[in-house]
Amino acid sequence: MIFWSTLVLAIDAILRNKVRSLLTMLGVVIGVASVIAMVQLGQAASLSVTQQISSMGPNLLLVMPGIERRGLASTPASARAFELADARAMADQVPGIIVAPTASVRETVVHGSGSYTTTITGGTNELLEVRSMDIAQGRAFEERELSGAAVCIIGQTIIDELYDPASGDEALGSSLRIGRTPCQVIGVLESKGQSLGMNQDDVILMPLSAVQRRLIGNDDVSTIYVSALEEGTTKAIKDELEALLRKRRGIRLGAEDDFYVRDMQEIADALASTTATLTGLLGAIAAVSLLVGGIGIMNIMLVSVTERTREIGVRLAIGARAREVLLQFLVEAIVLSLLGGFIGVVLGVGGTLLLVRQLDMPLVISGQVVLIAFAVAATIGVVFGYVPARKAARLNPIDALRHE
Repeated sequence: MIFWSTLVLAIDAILRNKVRSLLTMLGVVIGVASVIAMVQLGQAASLSVTQQISSMGPNLLLVMPGIERRGLASTPASARAFELADARAMADQVPGIIVAPTASVRETVVHGSGSYTTTITGGTNELLEVRSMDIAQGRAFEERELSGAAVCIIGQTIIDELYDPASGDEALGSSLRIGRTPCQVIGVLESKGQSLGMNQDDVILMPLSAVQRRLIGNDDVSTIYVSALEEGTTKAIKDELEALLRKRRGIRLGAEDDFYVRDMQEIADALASTTATLTGLLGAIAAVSLLVGGIGIMNIMLVSVTERTREIGVRLAIGARAREVLLQFLVEAIVLSLLGGFIGVVLGVGGTLLLVRQLDMPLVISGQVVLIAFAVAATIGVVFGYVPARKAARLNPIDALRHE
């Protein structure tokens, strides 16, 4: 009963000074909203990176010639390209993988009166499986076409740049000129969008032999895509691939590799770890505003005690106990913190919804983060409200009544 009457008195005191109460809550509102928004956006960014890497293909490893230094690849003249035999050896000698050798070249593509420069990738049907490329229209390469037929499968960006479906200009079955080579479109890929800043729809696939002979003029293989069939085996497979290639390329013990195997899962883990660190840092910075909000509550409540000294003296003089006065001011501080926390939660979640839509990231709402932020706001009310509440409870009734 005492608690409810105290709560009513606290709410009444808050409502009597609406503007001051709102300004008192502002620090907590900003703190809670900032913590929730920063942490949720960090989690959304981490999930976005993971999804983008996964969209490139399941359990993917990239095998490329050259020397990898500080995360960037440089290919010196001495690093010879792979051969098709290297890819076949991988498929034969390393179990549990799918291997897709490729060769790429930049060429200008012409259709009708339009032209567009893009990457032409030569590969096999395994490339579609390894890179998780689904065909929306048409078909994959037939066995007879893999020997060098001038056929191609195109991405959505190529259609957007060269075709006008509204006028009946359909891509499937049409003819393109790639460099000097005419090519028939036998398939259209489903759109995959952006991944790590790369447009996955800006691609034309041709049989590997066709790209090597018609466009490049040699039998070199520039990149070998490898997909592990079982989850969590990429590290072991990476070691096997490196050992196999060192042997095939005659690299002596202790000599530097002239190739590298990049595990996309390792990149995903590294990016997720970096994002988590930045999220924690941003969350900690945002949490400082909660501390500022708590100090603001304490300062305003101390001012309130001074303004209401005579009221406190009257209560004490007519029989109110010190703990009841302490409870009243403590409840006021807690109510202010809880109201600020609630408004902060609403603004934080709403801000997160708005930002993830603008940034095209997946929505992540963690109930745990929301509860922690709200609990911290309530704790701030108790911690910072206790000092002014104790000051009010310790006032001498006679001195309080004399206060002007």
